[in-house]
Amino acid sequence: MLTIQNLGLQFAGRPLFSDVNLQFTRGNCYGVIGANGAGKSTFLKILSGVLEPTKGEVVLQPDVRMSVLKQDQNAFDDHAVLETVIMGNLHLYQIGQERDQLYAKEEMTEADGIRACELEAEFADLGGWEAESEAAQLLQGLGIPKEFHETQMAAMDPRMKVKVLLAQALFGNPDLLLLDEPTNNLDINAVSWLEDFLMDFPGTVIVVSHDRHFLNTVCTHIVDIDYSKIKMYVGNYDFWYESSQLVQQLIKNQNKRNEEKIKELQEFIARFSANKSKSRQATARRKLLDKLTVEEMPASSRRYPWVFFSPDREVGKEILSVSGLSKTIDGVKVLDRVSFVVNKGDKIAFVGENENAHTALFKILAGELEPDEGTVDWGQTATFSYFPKDNSPYFQDNDDNLLLWLQQFAPGMHEQDLRSFLGRMLFSGDEVYKPAKVLSGGEKVRCMLSRMMLSGANVLLLDQPTNHLDLESITALNKGLENVKCNVLVASHDHQLVQTVCNRIFDFTADGKLVDRSMTYDEYLEQLNPQ
Repeated sequence: MLTIQNLGLQFAGRPLFSDVNLQFTRGNCYGVIGANGAGKSTFLKILSGVLEPTKGEVVLQPDVRMSVLKQDQNAFDDHAVLETVIMGNLHLYQIGQERDQLYAKEEMTEADGIRACELEAEFADLGGWEAESEAAQLLQGLGIPKEFHETQMAAMDPRMKVKVLLAQALFGNPDLLLLDEPTNNLDINAVSWLEDFLMDFPGTVIVVSHDRHFLNTVCTHIVDIDYSKIKMYVGNYDFWYESSQLVQQLIKNQNKRNEEKIKELQEFIARFSANKSKSRQATARRKLLDKLTVEEMPASSRRYPWVFFSPDREVGKEILSVSGLSKTIDGVKVLDRVSFVVNKGDKIAFVGENENAHTALFKILAGELEPDEGTVDWGQTATFSYFPKDNSPYFQDNDDNLLLWLQQFAPGMHEQDLRSFLGRMLFSGDEVYKPAKVLSGGEKVRCMLSRMMLSGANVLLLDQPTNHLDLESITALNKGLENVKCNVLVASHDHQLVQTVCNRIFDFTADGKLVDRSMTYDEYLEQLNPQ
């Protein structure tokens, strides 16, 4: 369906990728992965024709209709929701518009009548008579009720706009789908619906995503951008990840054996090269040494930070008790008489669409917001560290470099130790002198996680910690939270993190009430949507 031949792209004289030869076939879903800056979105732009490659070509089979997920949420503000979705098949939409304009004339000429007949035939062949019902089904599947279908896009909430643009991309049975981060800002029900849709989709899907669960569910192949190359592997993300880790370890082990053998040979040559009785052996070993080379590890763009939480002391029996907590913000009751007790070993996930409730509760627990009523009682041995959803107050207008920024959270730590710590969080060399206020979103998150690791707290409060992180950092955080021997309260859209880390689920209803279940996330979803 889609073939890439000798593709290459350069930015500022530096190759982003080169010598790419791939073939994408019908019925498969290809997940595109790579470190931040590797060129994932750029690759999709080349496939869609938005960007010209430096060399090579992209060959699309004739009569293949490509559909691309649009990123500009305001591009369709002058159109109604349903109309925006139908514009996903622009040719069909334009035929419908021309046909309606002809019928709107007070008097039609003979030529108008002939043209109208031609348009009617093509409109029917393209499925025009079913367009509105198909668009409505897509919108409802993604969680946009019928009462919004005639609403102007300008009046829609940004999270709703994302769903409309996704429905637009899926509309009209395209042959090829290009989706860049389609699960961003989707609730779990919409993600689940999209997974089902893509698994049943008969065409070809090429998708960029940081959602590991989504990639594992829908992908038949992984397209990996690394080492300035783009390679394709059969299998989902977990299969690729485990295989790649195994290969890297095998290479390291082989290198280690080679290095040990080289050292042994060098020592032998040094001892016996001057000894006539051993000179023949030394010469033979020197020849062997000349042939033996240590395979160099490729300079991969993919790096995993070190995320490890170590509490200074074990928490006691009494950890946290919340009773009758209520809070109204801007006239909306986000928490309504919420009560719960955190037990030793609890790792609690905040799930559901009521994110305002999550953030309000975290702020109250951290002492940054006063409740309207109710109490929060922390145990005497409990110490918490808080990761806020909005970390901007920690960085804005802050001229300190990273060393000074981090030192405020570890006053007794020597500069060399701070440098080592920052290095493990992927800030190396002169990067430690970057002003805190100029950091990227992902860099700020890694700094905030560093702050939490240095705290020694035995209760971790995390509000959307995976926002802005790449797959490698999300994987590292996931492992860190799995391994930590303390209590965790975390709000996250990352299905795999919630499933593998948490043993208790908090779901806040739209009116601020708490649904509390001691079970895994998958068990909770199965309970909500029994087959």
